[in-house]
Amino acid sequence: MTFDQLIAWAQDHLLAIIALGSMLILFYHYLMEKDTGIKLSKRYRNSIYEAQSKVFLNATQYLISGNKDLAIKEFLNAVDINRETIETYFALGGLFRSNGEIEKAISIHRSLIARENISESSRLHALKELAVDFDKGGFIDKAIETYKDVLKINRDQYEVIQSLCRIYEDIGEWDQAYNYRIMLSKVGHENQAETISHILVQKAKAHFEKAEFGACHEDLDDAFRFAPSVSAKILRLRLLLQEGDLEGSKSLLLELLKEHPMYASFIFESLEEGFKGDESQKDSYNTRFKMIRDFFLDLDDMELLSSPSVILSKVRLLKSDGKIGSAYEVLKQWMETNKNPSEVMKAEYVKLLIELDKTQEAMAHMKKLLDGLHQSLTKHFCRECGYNSDEIFWRCPQCHQWETIQFRWKV
Repeated sequence: MTFDQLIAWAQDHLLAIIALGSMLILFYHYLMEKDTGIKLSKRYRNSIYEAQSKVFLNATQYLISGNKDLAIKEFLNAVDINRETIETYFALGGLFRSNGEIEKAISIHRSLIARENISESSRLHALKELAVDFDKGGFIDKAIETYKDVLKINRDQYEVIQSLCRIYEDIGEWDQAYNYRIMLSKVGHENQAETISHILVQKAKAHFEKAEFGACHEDLDDAFRFAPSVSAKILRLRLLLQEGDLEGSKSLLLELLKEHPMYASFIFESLEEGFKGDESQKDSYNTRFKMIRDFFLDLDDMELLSSPSVILSKVRLLKSDGKIGSAYEVLKQWMETNKNPSEVMKAEYVKLLIELDKTQEAMAHMKKLLDGLHQSLTKHFCRECGYNSDEIFWRCPQCHQWETIQFRWKV
């Protein structure tokens, strides 16, 4: 189980974890007080223990039943009984945060940090909890500052570094995202090379958007040194086309299509939006772009033409050029060769038949299509968490994993 999967499991079972943790905290605190010889009479110590036992049992029952408000009330009672039980404050702060009462959670964790009579490990714990409070509450600057304060005390904090990575990637601070991914690779056991490659591609893309092609090349070369990700290859293709290297563009396009045929449509969407720089060179770029499209449309590679994504990309490019008859011939040949085409392929074929006024044939195919049609809602989805979007995403906005995008052709 990966760390992210572990976090997801913990979130799904949060109430049970808090309930179990609360009971363990109670017994641990009672034994520590007993062993360290706190100067309380046995009767008084036992009375506190019995009162706290009742409170924690009540809180546990409320947590299991899903009533966070009453559980919080019981934990507040526990604090009134014995204000020295640090773990009770941590449990209460966590409950406030999970209940959306961020300001109260922040107040509790700040009060713990300000205490003079707690251990350094407890103070560090409170600082980490405060950072999470700020993070969950959307106070990004304060969250970053507090996470960094934790790392000043102890740099080997995997979860803290990972949180900083997530925040900087969310806000597009790619230099910082890169630095903390490097740090994470040194602290953790998971290989970060491909993620770092994606981050460097984002840095390179920012330079590309500003027509800073030298800096773009440098970051892109670094990205390839970490991992030859798909996003790195597509940006390099844009850069080659921008610089007029048509032969290099053709070679890289073939490599991309053979390795990742599902990206065929996105490659041309990226190239079409790709021109940056001197407007006087725009016509030259558009000429090269048309040449690379024509090169793709003329490809007669049997391996490539077996891919539905490549065929659909060809069909839609031909349609955009107004070559409906050519698009029809390409798809018809593919449909005759492949006896179990997807619903999307069937739908595209029906559209072409209608545009060519082949009404009877279109109606026959339409009936078969409707008999088993499952309409696609979005063009893309995440293979890890199922997030759906029509937008291209290299990093999933929901689970934050890189290069988990899967393509589906919309009907």
